[in-house]
Amino acid sequence: MNRATLSLAAAVTALAAVTGFAALTAPGADSGTAAAAKAPTRLPVERSSLLCPAPSNSEVAETVYTSFTPAGGAQGAGAGTGEAAGRAELKPSAATSDATTADPGKANTPKKAPAADKPVLTLTQPGRPVSAEADGGDAPALVGAASGRLAPGWTTQQTTKVPAGGGRGMLGVSCTAPDTDFWFPGASTVAQRADYVHLTNPDDTATVVDIELFGPGGALKSQVTDGVTVPARSDVPVLLSTLTADPAAEDVTVHVTTRSGRVGAVVRSADEKLGSDWLAASADPAGSLVLPGIPADATSVRLVAYAPGEDDAELSIRLAGPTGTITPAAAESLHVKSGMTAAVDLQDVTRGEAGSLLLTPLRKGRATPVVAALRVVRGKGDDQEVAFIPATGPVGERATVADNRAKGTTLSLTAPAEGAEVKVTASAGTEGGTPATTTYKIKSGTTLAVTPPVPAGLKGSYALTVETVSGGPVHAARTLAEPDDGLPMFTVQTLADDRGTVEVPVAGQDLSVLDD
Repeated sequence: MNRATLSLAAAVTALAAVTGFAALTAPGADSGTAAAAKAPTRLPVERSSLLCPAPSNSEVAETVYTSFTPAGGAQGAGAGTGEAAGRAELKPSAATSDATTADPGKANTPKKAPAADKPVLTLTQPGRPVSAEADGGDAPALVGAASGRLAPGWTTQQTTKVPAGGGRGMLGVSCTAPDTDFWFPGASTVAQRADYVHLTNPDDTATVVDIELFGPGGALKSQVTDGVTVPARSDVPVLLSTLTADPAAEDVTVHVTTRSGRVGAVVRSADEKLGSDWLAASADPAGSLVLPGIPADATSVRLVAYAPGEDDAELSIRLAGPTGTITPAAAESLHVKSGMTAAVDLQDVTRGEAGSLLLTPLRKGRATPVVAALRVVRGKGDDQEVAFIPATGPVGERATVADNRAKGTTLSLTAPAEGAEVKVTASAGTEGGTPATTTYKIKSGTTLAVTPPVPAGLKGSYALTVETVSGGPVHAARTLAEPDDGLPMFTVQTLADDRGTVEVPVAGQDLSVLDD
């Protein structure tokens, strides 16, 4: 999924600034052939977009938004101060539909429209996060854009705490970039669960979204034939169980696509017994997947996978722990039939040591693309909390997660195939503090779970940026835990390459003049 875009005009301007005028080819040189093509140039993106769903419908919800752009990664993406340096703003959507009355087949009536188009968050300086708070169930979805030096790597975290009620829990989500295609394995339509897919439209025209549900027996019959209409700059939450008349399924894969335009999509799941959290989209279908950051004290881990192609998938299941990779006793493999959702209960697979799940083809040369996610539970009895870990890509050149706290933050780093070294930078705090940096080495086939560096003199929360220094791919996740009255509240966010730069071809031009 695209996290950032570079406009054609910006690309042309940037190329002119970086490469100068096009090369000239002298008449007759090299027998009249054009100059050799130059290698593409990597340039910082000049504009990014993010969308945050409406956080909760609970009147006791407490939400914190934290926005951040890493320092030092935007050379060439604007300069100076003020507007020339760029700006990052998140504003309320024009409307948020009522989740209890939304009709999937119609343009939905908003429950609340903000009185003014006033930014909730404004970021003006890379390297220092900013935060804002919202209470209650009327907080709207947010739409935002960053430009100039604030665009490369811009990220926003939305963290909500609901201390009581049916939606209780700690709900965290990294606000998403708009896209046209999303996969959500791990959803459900059973009575115990209330799962809503939130659709946020950032544009000035309405869009129509198709939602497909796939259970253990294949596609669930849809009751919505005309798609879901999402009005301009609006957020529409749709209860998954209302989309089908088929019997309820515990394990469901949700596929969201747009007929035109783009949306942000994420699933909010609330379980009567296990609490609630956001389920973010899985990485695109692939033959091998990594699901990083299973907490050491997880009491239940459930793997859900789906094969969207025409072939069945045979997956080998391995756990990358602190000292190496093992095959879980609960399940060595998983067979996923084409077009069907498969699941397996891995129980307390980590056995007191943090780990990450590695899915690979059971037979070499038989890689079938799949999507996958984990439902992770901490605690026992009446004191249980749930979170979700979708499959995610590597951190690549750089990845960032915001809203880290002095206590309760754990960073998990996994090197599935080859040892690697990463640099982790803790930013200044939202209210003060000095950045700190630490380098970690991760052995091949292991997961390193650490308490990350904390800024000296920290006030407020801070951002963590992970950069690959050497070695193979590294996958990462951040766990944020905040116990509340005996409940082990927590949430897990995966980190993926922020795509702060884009590869732009170097233009060449032949201005040779033909001889008479």
